Amino acid sequence: MPMQIIEALLNLNYTVALIALFTVFFTLEQLLNTQFRFTGRVNHLGNNLLFQVVLFGINIFWASVIVLAVDWLHEHKIGLLHQLELPFWAALISGLLLYDFSAYWFHRMAHRVPFVWRFHRVHHSDTSLDSSSNFRSHPLEILFWFGASDLVATAVFGLHPMALGLYALILIPAFVIEHANLRFPTWLDKTVGLVITTPNFHKIHHDRDQHYTDSNYADVFILWDRLFGTFKYKPPDQINFGLDEFDAPEKQTFWYLIRSPFMKIERKTSDKLIS
Repeated sequence: MPMQIIEALLNLNYTVALIALFTVFFTLEQLLNTQFRFTGRVNHLGNNLLFQVVLFGINIFWASVIVLAVDWLHEHKIGLLHQLELPFWAALISGLLLYDFSAYWFHRMAHRVPFVWRFHRVHHSDTSLDSSSNFRSHPLEILFWFGASDLVATAVFGLHPMALGLYALILIPAFVIEHANLRFPTWLDKTVGLVITTPNFHKIHHDRDQHYTDSNYADVFILWDRLFGTFKYKPPDQINFGLDEFDAPEKQTFWYLIRSPFMKIERKTSDKLIS
């Protein structure tokens, strides 16, 4: 029975699930007393949705490539866990942890490698975070973010394809909720937040202060940040979103952001400028 439930979940249409979740949370943001107030929501939504339109076709193609590659690696028993012959449930749980572990390091790399940052900064450029901000990612970043990370984890650790499907299923609601412009209680950070990335923790990652931008990298398990010294905290009401170099209204448009990775834009850090 549990196996049938997992298979049913993995057979869900991820695009439909994402649209449904976004619709629910975006509606809540309009009805409730949100954490952050901002104007120009229609333009903000329009710009972010354009990214999703472009990403839709790329996601379908790239996801198929990743699934085929992961299946091939699994069939040929490539990776460390194949040597241990773990029970299915152990392999599934290990896969969830290790896919997120790999994503943590790739995310951290995206902040430290200037060329990769050029694409990742598109996501961080948003000065008004809400549930639509989940869509704001440069189309070419998906090749690095959701491609190399998953393939490296599968090849090195020998992860089960079903673990990747389950991990993707967890990421969809996690990304929408983490970006949602809603108030989340701080007791959540002090309990669940010992292991799981809470919305307040992820919003700190979107603070324009570089000290906080380069922290809280984990998508699902904040445990990685706690273990590797990249966890930081500040009160949610003190967070200031965006990047200084993208503040101008004309730099918040879809067309500017799409072109921005190929433009020389200085990024100020604590010790030097990265362009």
